[in-house]
Amino acid sequence: MGILDGKVIIVTGSAKGMGAAEAQHAAENGAEVIVTDILDELGNQTATEIGAHYLTLDVTSKENWDEVASSVIHEHGRIDGLVNNAGIYTSQDIFSGSIDTFQRIVEVNQFGTYLGMATIAPIMSSQKSGSIVNISSVAGMRAQPNIAYMASKWAVRGMTKGVAKTLANSGVRCNSVHPGAVETDILFGLEEEAVTQLVSTIPMGRSGEPTEVAEVVTFLLSDSASYITGAEVVVDGGMII
Repeated sequence: MGILDGKVIIVTGSAKGMGAAEAQHAAENGAEVIVTDILDELGNQTATEIGAHYLTLDVTSKENWDEVASSVIHEHGRIDGLVNNAGIYTSQDIFSGSIDTFQRIVEVNQFGTYLGMATIAPIMSSQKSGSIVNISSVAGMRAQPNIAYMASKWAVRGMTKGVAKTLANSGVRCNSVHPGAVETDILFGLEEEAVTQLVSTIPMGRSGEPTEVAEVVTFLLSDSASYITGAEVVVDGGMII
């Protein structure tokens, strides 16, 4: 028995990393999980390993979102949870990078999250139940030099609150999770010196593990969080205290 028994949960960007941890933790807690990603081989492997289903999903494509929603409804008859986890990173600041990079970050991180909510929220609203969890970042809680990534994560935070207010009377909840330095490809892609400096700013003195974020996501998806909506849950070891 788990706190997500019988719930049908879609997790985007879940072929690997934090998304895979979120999908696995949901499955371990009884959910019927749909792993989605553009990395088909790895996504199928992850789904097989955790006992889930895999569907290809480019979060920037409305047509693809409609296909996924239709497939899940056909197979399961309902959608109880959506985790908008898919995202990409850049360190570009106002003096570096390019317009194309900025637009791509916003397209995936912000617009992809919007499309997910715009597609799935009406289904949940018609069910009179559901939980949406949007993965933002501590970059969406404070000022940082990486302007494109920061802007996209602030947007996710803001959209979450707006959608939460819109859906509050329909039985659908919407919350955001804001991870700090978590052991994923983003962190591993930094220079060792940069990682050391970053970890030194964390009061708990260490980076986070993907499962520590996944546990929060599972809670927010569950009925145990039935009176929580529009919240922003920071999972950062005290980084932004």
